[in-house]
Amino acid sequence: MATSADYGLGEYAYPRGWFMVAGSDEVTDTPLAVRYFGEDMVLYRGASGRAHLVEAYCPHMGTHLAKNTTSYVVTDKAHVEGDSIRCPYHAWRFGPDGKCNEIPYSPGPIPKAACLKTWKLVERAGCIWTWHDPEGGEPDFDLPAFEKYDDPAWVRWKIDALGELACHPQEILDNMADKAHLVPVHGSANMVLFENEFDGHVCRQILEAGHRTLAGGDETAMTNDTWYTGPGILQSVMDGEYPSHMLIAHTPVDDGVVKVWYALLVRSQKPVADESDVAMARGYQQAGLDAFAQDFEIWGNKRPCIHPMAVKGDGPFGKVRIWYKQFYNPRSRAHEFQARVNGRIATGGTSKNPWPDAA
Repeated sequence: MATSADYGLGEYAYPRGWFMVAGSDEVTDTPLAVRYFGEDMVLYRGASGRAHLVEAYCPHMGTHLAKNTTSYVVTDKAHVEGDSIRCPYHAWRFGPDGKCNEIPYSPGPIPKAACLKTWKLVERAGCIWTWHDPEGGEPDFDLPAFEKYDDPAWVRWKIDALGELACHPQEILDNMADKAHLVPVHGSANMVLFENEFDGHVCRQILEAGHRTLAGGDETAMTNDTWYTGPGILQSVMDGEYPSHMLIAHTPVDDGVVKVWYALLVRSQKPVADESDVAMARGYQQAGLDAFAQDFEIWGNKRPCIHPMAVKGDGPFGKVRIWYKQFYNPRSRAHEFQARVNGRIATGGTSKNPWPDAA
């Protein structure tokens, strides 16, 4: 398993950015044990309806706050009170700000050090998102709005949780430049255009190509506009009879392991989607998931590619990897990496950018 240091990404093992940590329906008043960025954490939903993410271990004696089913704190339904969470061992209670706000058996003052680390959360588009920054700073770019999620003409996605993948996210990001895999892995055909665009914290791929089985076969070109907002949120839109908007989110669990989710919005042909549209959309989502599984199988069974043996026609792997480094280094250096890649680049071997005739 390769690490961020093996890839030479920068000072930090885990990148700065917005990351998914759960689907909204997973988070209830029963605390959920999760692990991200090399840390054990607990997710829970308070009485206010807000979701909270705190470190897993009580500072008193190191008890895991979620992994318990037998304590009377749990069986008496006192595990979550209001928006606070109680330790199942000695019933210390911690607010959503991480500070201990009650030690039920002690008349003494609460120690100032009785605090849990907390993470900023935003609930949007049926997902729970957190901001991670190894420097501890506030977000320096916005979480995507996902506007179509609340448009009644679009069928809302269901979240497919794909579990953990023993693969460094660098290997996943490489797909943004990987023109050459589209034919053998995904069935692209008669490629018209393959371009990448780098703009600050956004990395984009524009593909225009036919497909062996979709949209009329080889001769009918489809356009896919695919982009990363930061290091962990990929969106892709495809036009057609039923336009779709795909989400792929991947979040580091440990250095070299990620957790992955997939989802798809589909637009109906009506102002308000109905049940027949939901059935249609679920079929589209499954087809998209099957296509993503083709990548997933590759990533799960390859050795780390620290130094690609790049050849003409592969795509700009080097530029993608430079762009990616901005998130593994102090944010004060982000502009250095952006300046090296910002702009648009077309990869040859397409009908709009054919290879020049050999001399």
